[in-house]
Amino acid sequence: VNGVVRQSGRTRDMVFGVSTLVAFISEVMTLEPGDVILTGTPEGVGQLVPGDVVEVEIGGLGVLRNRVIEA
Repeated sequence: VNGVVRQSGRTRDMVFGVSTLVAFISEVMTLEPGDVILTGTPEGVGQLVPGDVVEVEIGGLGVLRNRVIEA
């Protein structure tokens, strides 16, 4: 958030693995290229305020960047 790392987590630490999540979701909807599956949050939850810039990065894939409009 605003250039400061608040959270960092790895898929290996999730309760359900990625393949399990994709299989489950695929049973109820069609996943399309570019879809994002939100899985919850590791430690470091904090309040966001309008104007904050939130970045989510997947190493080797890219960064998703969004500005908070309303909180």
